[in-house]
Amino acid sequence: MPVFRSIVFSAALAGLIVGAVISVAQFLGTVPLIQKSEVYERKAAAEAPPAAHDHAGAAHHNDNARSNDEWEPEDGFQRNAFTVAANILTAIGFALLLTGIYAIRGRPVMWREGLLWGLGGFVVFTAAPGLGLPPELPGMPVAELTTRQIWWIATAAATAAGLCLLAFRPAAWAAILGLGLIALPHLIGAPLAPESHSEVPAALAHRFVVVVTLTSLLFWGLLGVSTSIAFGRISRP
Repeated sequence: MPVFRSIVFSAALAGLIVGAVISVAQFLGTVPLIQKSEVYERKAAAEAPPAAHDHAGAAHHNDNARSNDEWEPEDGFQRNAFTVAANILTAIGFALLLTGIYAIRGRPVMWREGLLWGLGGFVVFTAAPGLGLPPELPGMPVAELTTRQIWWIATAAATAAGLCLLAFRPAAWAAILGLGLIALPHLIGAPLAPESHSEVPAALAHRFVVVVTLTSLLFWGLLGVSTSIAFGRISRP
């Protein structure tokens, strides 16, 4: 019970801090880019020919009817508040994963080692999947959602397994197998988006990918350091 309490309390504390910091980073970096992209998306929808509107309306009538009934937060304070809450909950969830690993290790984890664990999380959950499925702005063509989710989960799992083999199995077979697992999803290839024109400028999309990647790097670096410090102090007898 004391170990479980240390895991939960340290994850909650680290997640609260990191979630708040990342929210500020998003408000300064990614949110303005998303808002710019939404302008192009609305412009493209307004300039679409009537035939395209009629065809889209016939094809997606039921989906639109359902989406109109779904509640969405309003722009401004409400939307920002939900963004902050989502960031904090996400940070706490990943912090629970890290602090659980620290507890299994059964020895004190210094902040430098926590940083390495955080960078490992960045590679598993951002860098590796992002090579095949980079972050997309609204208005950009994307592949079917289910196939993207399957490829993303498989890539993250294979990368995590490969990194574990490389880090904890000092043998030639483990290194070969680990590298093979890391490369396998990319050899198979990520789902391709359909070929279609997008009004979103390529420079804006590229900038969004860079900003999202750097924000995620900050997220995982801070999470690794903060969880190791919090868990070390809270679990101390």
